[in-house]
Amino acid sequence: MEQATYFPPTVKRAIELIGLFFIGYIFYVGNSIIMPILMAFFLSIMLLPIFRFLRKKKFPEPLAIIIPILIFLVFIALLLWFFTAQIQILIDDFPQIKQNLNVHLNSLSKWINGFTDYSTKEQIELIKDQSNKLLNNTGSILSGIAGSVSGVLIFFGLLPIYIYLLLFYKNLLLKFVIMWFDKAQIPKVEDGLNDMEDIIKSYLLGLLIQITYITVLLGGTLWIIGIKHALLIGVLFALLNLIPYVGALIGNIMGVLLTISSTQETWPIFTVLIVIAVVQFLDNNILMPRIVGSKVKINSMSAIVGILIGGTLAGVSGMFLALPIIAVLKIIFDRAEGFEKWGVLLGDERPDKNPILIKSVAKKTEKGKSG
Repeated sequence: MEQATYFPPTVKRAIELIGLFFIGYIFYVGNSIIMPILMAFFLSIMLLPIFRFLRKKKFPEPLAIIIPILIFLVFIALLLWFFTAQIQILIDDFPQIKQNLNVHLNSLSKWINGFTDYSTKEQIELIKDQSNKLLNNTGSILSGIAGSVSGVLIFFGLLPIYIYLLLFYKNLLLKFVIMWFDKAQIPKVEDGLNDMEDIIKSYLLGLLIQITYITVLLGGTLWIIGIKHALLIGVLFALLNLIPYVGALIGNIMGVLLTISSTQETWPIFTVLIVIAVVQFLDNNILMPRIVGSKVKINSMSAIVGILIGGTLAGVSGMFLALPIIAVLKIIFDRAEGFEKWGVLLGDERPDKNPILIKSVAKKTEKGKSG
């Protein structure tokens, strides 16, 4: 009988860290291939209830897969139509936007004159100088944008294909996963897969609900107040808010910029910021925790670090998928022997007392008893 090889704890930790490094490197190098598959995986799980419902109604399997994909594509098409219509409105309003921006720039120039030595003429020269630099780099900027657009089109073009294949071959993939484990471990694996499905579905469905109520609350409130481009601000903030922590900041900036470009007054700017702050407070503290917070138990530190790493490795898609990926990893770590410590690191179960002090007290108690 072969004897199991023993590795000291330090060697095990080193192997784990090297493994994590190589996984990160693979993501960085192959993110254009990996990210569409990961996105398709998460979306296919969200579409799984529709697929199962259609199969129960005796729909042929290919049709039961195609219908949920078509629903998803219609949703994406509606979003694209909305943004195209809003951009056309902005283009039509460009002369007025330019005039509004000049008014705000003049006000800013007078304010700067109050506490600096820069004259209005010097400020204008500075702005012109920066504008010329920007125009000189227009070619590279446009080529970068073209590359990004083509990348996005390829990304979304591959998604329906990947979703179809993942749903069609889901039983084969499950068999592949189960074959890696002993029969005694299969119940634990099934439990983990069920938890994974529940968390991903609740998280993504929660995000869909979040987009809806933020758009209604923010866009509706600003529209009632009389802010121009209210619905566009609402939808933009709702979509950017899908990127945790970072997206909300960008959404605030976009809301302010759209408001500045649409009016010569200052009160709408402060109104937009106040309304965004109120909606964000309701979202973070009342609505979203009730929808998805009880399912995805990840601490804030792990979430922020994961989002930054996801953004570095795979851009915006990596930032968006960071939380569900971390949630899936936590499920795996919690159930994999020897990896429980990583699950503790990602989770939000904070000990009430210092674990080091608890161990010290326990050792002293043992010594007292032995003495």
